[in-house]
Amino acid sequence: MKIHVVLFLMFFVSICETYSQNTGLYMSLDLQNAYNNGTRSYSGKPGENYWINKSKYKIKANINPETRKLSGSQTVTYYNNSRDNLSKIVFKIYQDFYKKGSARDFQISPQATTDGVEISKILINEKEADLKKIQRNGTNLSVFLDEPLKPDSNITFLFEWSFIIPIISPVRMGAYDSTSFFIALWYPQISVYDDIDGWSTFNYTGQQEFYNDQNSFDVEITVPKEYVVWATGLLANPEEVFTEDYYDLYKEAIESDEIINIITKKDRRKKNITPKESNTWKFKAQYTPDFAFGISDVYFWDLTSVVVDESSNRRVIAGAAYSEKSEDFFEVAEITRDAVKLMSEELPGIPYPYPSAIIFNGGGSGMEFPMIINNPEKSNRASTVGVTVHELIHQYFPFYMGTNETKYAWMDEGWARMLQFDIQKKIEPSSNRRIETVLDFSNSSGREYEVPPMILSSSLKGNSYRPAAYTRPAMAYQELRNYLGDEKFKAALIEYINRWHGKHPGPFDFFFTFNQAAGEDLSWFWNPWFFEFGYPDLGIKEVIKEKEDIYVVVEKIGNIPVPISIKLHYLNGDEKIISENIGVWKKNSEIKINIGSENQIERIQLGGIEIPDVNSNNNYYVIQK
Repeated sequence: MKIHVVLFLMFFVSICETYSQNTGLYMSLDLQNAYNNGTRSYSGKPGENYWINKSKYKIKANINPETRKLSGSQTVTYYNNSRDNLSKIVFKIYQDFYKKGSARDFQISPQATTDGVEISKILINEKEADLKKIQRNGTNLSVFLDEPLKPDSNITFLFEWSFIIPIISPVRMGAYDSTSFFIALWYPQISVYDDIDGWSTFNYTGQQEFYNDQNSFDVEITVPKEYVVWATGLLANPEEVFTEDYYDLYKEAIESDEIINIITKKDRRKKNITPKESNTWKFKAQYTPDFAFGISDVYFWDLTSVVVDESSNRRVIAGAAYSEKSEDFFEVAEITRDAVKLMSEELPGIPYPYPSAIIFNGGGSGMEFPMIINNPEKSNRASTVGVTVHELIHQYFPFYMGTNETKYAWMDEGWARMLQFDIQKKIEPSSNRRIETVLDFSNSSGREYEVPPMILSSSLKGNSYRPAAYTRPAMAYQELRNYLGDEKFKAALIEYINRWHGKHPGPFDFFFTFNQAAGEDLSWFWNPWFFEFGYPDLGIKEVIKEKEDIYVVVEKIGNIPVPISIKLHYLNGDEKIISENIGVWKKNSEIKINIGSENQIERIQLGGIEIPDVNSNNNYYVIQK
């Protein structure tokens, strides 16, 4: 009998502990299962049963610039570290986005549609695949196995494929002139199998981004003479693809703090950069979620490097490849170097996790890939700095962290927008991304289309996506920083990164880690900012005179908490700011603040340019004389 009582008490204590640590936050059943199964924990740490799968890619690609045809072959070995028997393996065939009849989140030119990706061969462990057991649906390709892939085992696939690189309606990648291409989303990529959803089978329809394991890549790219290749990872054979003078410049740049102009207009006219009529560029990348590259026989190239970890003297290569027509890219290598240094030392405060950071002058609105970024020309320096810094922060979120962008875009876009505030301002003082974000959020918050970030990004369309993915989470992170203070916020962020890099953190892993690092349950903050419909709106409810003092009663009208800032305007022209931390709203919906004597005060102003507020009409009070 005593044994049964003890077992019951242990079970009861365990259940109470579980739910007490999860106080006040709604968690869906599939997420609860992961915590109950021990792959995740309410402390915010990976659970004792956590696992992550991985792949090793060996890829050979050949590009014919005249036809814009990319032909590739790859061998990929997939390692099942889960505790499940896998009856199928799911691949992403992203370029089927352009296939006639494919679902898309926006229109593309009818002339841009193609037959998608042509796959000419699939081998499974060196045996011809049974075509009856291969299913293509949207951008997913599922291979059903004759025998399940058991835990702690692996399987090898060989693919041969080709597709036409888009030049009309290029989305995130494509041809930007007749000989300058940015190549991404280009190889049959094994999807993620995780502890929450199993296989990730979201179709790529243009808006949502990506979700990948940490893999290794050994890639060979063959291009004609005078074409240079910039890519994820490190160039493994520079002595083979450059003539002597350019090889020497390359070696100098990767050890220099100075900007080296490796390829200039004069060099392009000489046409003696590469040695052969056809050159194969070899790149290697470890512990990275994806591989992308750019090529051109007309682009210029600036390169430098920067020490990101003084203890090890580790250097990161930083550079820019750009068109002669560009009016701002001549500064991008320097901007990249400075941003990498600031990210490493300040926020996030983790040394830049990869060996290189290259910005390619392509198109679109700016698109990150591991170690290489596809950025457009911008109209002014502040915008150039902004897009460069934003996309570089993505090297941490989602790449280093392994975040699922298809479900939780706010876990990478929100960080990329918020963490660029200080860095962008330091590199270009005229910019103020923080204030721009406050205005964006104030203008969108509480509107019918604005939804909480915890609604899956894959469910969002139209105007709902950007506020949920960018502005609201960016403001939430900033207000969390204001509440915790810089030191505690940075320590919590570093703890979160150290716990989850290379894995697949979800929202609650972030919430629980910050709870633990902050030393308190932050549900009062998480709920309104991430789970609830609503908006920020503080107002002056009333002004009360008690003896010689004036008290301002500030009311939290909206459900989203923000700090209090009261500006007092005095009769003699002086001004004074009285501030209250966002923590005053933990348990209160209004607060009474002593502001001093009425004999001196002319008017009272609530709020400020760095505090979001959907209604400023209730923010002013004039003292009646």
